[in-house]
Amino acid sequence: MSQKNKSRPAPWEAGLPLGGVDSHAHLDMPGAFAESVPETLERARKAGLARVGNVFLGPKAYADNVRLFDGQPDVFFLLGIHPGDAAKAVPGDLAAMEQAFRADARLAAIGEIGLDFYWDAAPRDVQAQLFADQLALAKELGKPVAVHCRDAYDETMAILADAGYRDRPLLWHCFGGDETQAREILSHGWTISIPGPVTYAKNAALRQAAAAIDLTRLLLETDCPYLAPEPYRGKRNEPAYLVFTALAVAALKNLDPAVVWRTTGDNARRFFGV
Repeated sequence: MSQKNKSRPAPWEAGLPLGGVDSHAHLDMPGAFAESVPETLERARKAGLARVGNVFLGPKAYADNVRLFDGQPDVFFLLGIHPGDAAKAVPGDLAAMEQAFRADARLAAIGEIGLDFYWDAAPRDVQAQLFADQLALAKELGKPVAVHCRDAYDETMAILADAGYRDRPLLWHCFGGDETQAREILSHGWTISIPGPVTYAKNAALRQAAAAIDLTRLLLETDCPYLAPEPYRGKRNEPAYLVFTALAVAALKNLDPAVVWRTTGDNARRFFGV
């Protein structure tokens, strides 16, 4: 093992209390965690995480993979059709989602849904229609939503306005914008989730935004297996590494890390109703 690897601190060395929440993880992603979910969650608990939100990318992923979380009551679920998959969605998908939500109390939110113009994996009008349809379903079910927005900020805000989402329970997942965007999102009554890149020293805009966001409106997430924070940048991310995101946010806000950890965890439990 290299000296560099030896120097990386384990997340539980931070000594954070049990109570943190990873609001957005992809533990069922093929080839990433499917064979080690119990071990991954045990490391998360050791690091101080009380709950993890697993995001199923579509009703088929939910039907195929929900069994991975049998006997794991610390995990709650999000389910939504990602904008990158919009072109592959079929007419029965929304009905399957509705049926799943009505049958499974662990399904806490519709997400991640939205627009992704960075990859442009689906026609933009198809993404927009699917986004609007899922927002309507969330309203019908009385569920919060987790929004994915990449290179489509103005268009996302326009669809949310058309759907009447001001002051409705909405989480801006994996926020990567600046302070101006953060303040606009908060002005609509929404909540923001901060990912691992807030630990990157050169990500000045996100770090400034995180420092400015009221702690009562802030959640933390890994978006694992992506976006590992320092000092694990470039490695496969996992819920335990949320500790390093919390430490960075606490430093930016000049707060005790345990306060950030407990408060963002409480915010997540309240937002998702878990």
